[in-house]
Amino acid sequence: MTHLATPRLTAGLDEHGRLDAATHRRVHGPLRPLPTEVLVQLVEDIQLTGRGGAGFPFARKVRAVLESARRQQRPPVVTVNAAESEPLSFKDKVLLARAPHLVLDGAALVADAIGAAEIVVAVADDGVAERSLRAALAERQMPVPTSVFNVPHRIVSGQSGALVNGINGKKHLPPTTDQRTSDAGVKSLPTLLSNAETYAQLAIAARRGPYGYTSLGTVDEPGTVLLTVTGAAVRPAVVECPTGTPLWRVLELCEAPVNAPTLTGGYEGTWIDPESARRATISRAGFAAVGGTLGPGVIAPIGPDTCPLGEVAQVVHFLAAGSSGQCGPCRLGLPDLARTVDLIVAGTASTTLVDAAVDAVRGRGACAHPDATARMSASAMTVFAEDIATHGTRHGCGRPTKGQLLVPPGPADTSTKLSVDWSRCDGHGLCAHVLPELVRLDGNGFPALPQSPVPVWLQGQARRAVRMCPALALRLTTEGHHAA
Repeated sequence: MTHLATPRLTAGLDEHGRLDAATHRRVHGPLRPLPTEVLVQLVEDIQLTGRGGAGFPFARKVRAVLESARRQQRPPVVTVNAAESEPLSFKDKVLLARAPHLVLDGAALVADAIGAAEIVVAVADDGVAERSLRAALAERQMPVPTSVFNVPHRIVSGQSGALVNGINGKKHLPPTTDQRTSDAGVKSLPTLLSNAETYAQLAIAARRGPYGYTSLGTVDEPGTVLLTVTGAAVRPAVVECPTGTPLWRVLELCEAPVNAPTLTGGYEGTWIDPESARRATISRAGFAAVGGTLGPGVIAPIGPDTCPLGEVAQVVHFLAAGSSGQCGPCRLGLPDLARTVDLIVAGTASTTLVDAAVDAVRGRGACAHPDATARMSASAMTVFAEDIATHGTRHGCGRPTKGQLLVPPGPADTSTKLSVDWSRCDGHGLCAHVLPELVRLDGNGFPALPQSPVPVWLQGQARRAVRMCPALALRLTTEGHHAA
């Protein structure tokens, strides 16, 4: 964890590995409770927005929860979303592992101001931040009961509705209908839900006041942000910098390529070309001006020694396999999109196929996951137009796919893949009818299978297709094992 300019969230971390309660107080100073309207006015004055990806104004969330609690005559719940389901993001984990009291300060401050009944801190079940968080809770007195909830480490886990469902003991999946957490969230109570960094920023602002907080950053987006710089960076790191900082300065700090295609906002973000990366500044408006997105603060340039289309394909397959499979765009659209990107990599299709797959997904999902996957894929087709032309004429670019975007293994059991014993296959086509989500028939009536693993939610149907194959040609294989 490092910083550019005056550190705020990262203050004291150059000298200390982790700030315990006593060290935290010495570094950051005391924190006084704020009356409700004073707190709301503060977050409005500093234009505090959520730091988890959507960038929703925090003051509007607080006001909505207060109004719902007043109308229902029920106490609200404060929820800290530290699940950090974006695979390339590590800022919240690092923040909780090294400066947990800042996050707890912010949650305690707002819980006291809005009269909350409890605080729930949701963390990924990988254990990275949980020990530090529990140790911090043992060191201090919170204004209301505070609990820690473990969240499955999946791409859709950080979605607010999925998080609330999980905390409420339901399946940890996004709801299929609109659900306003400000009206009915945790325990069906009005719930204020925001990202871990958002609460930490609130703790900084409460100590500095609006004028002190806005002394760094841009006029429209004051303060600092935490960024996870990864990809081809020689020194990947979580970096704190003021908004308005040129992106190239952050990249240079991490010894990352400056003149390179860059994925902004993580797997569900957008690609920007090298020229845009040189011109971009760190803020939501700064990235939007060059076609990028700040999102959860992920910056991932890729180097010239890897196949960019192969990198994109790995990400699209991961996103397709990691969906909840509850709606048509996830069950049918994302696997189809992954197949079309594979064809682009192979040099056997044009981007019009990807455009069609994107259009079939966009605006039709039950949550934001399909739209985000489509947006990232579409931006890649624009940024890597020259590479696509090269693959089309040479059936490849000659570079290996090095995995610079660090695509993790998919959800449990997604190492399972479909394959065909071509010595047996007679082209009956039954598999495409039983498993249309994954199997298409080519021009000769034979099955065309994706290279991607079978998503967890389709594995039962895949086993059924294997059993029903008249020629016993379809196979379901797991890495290191084989199954009929």
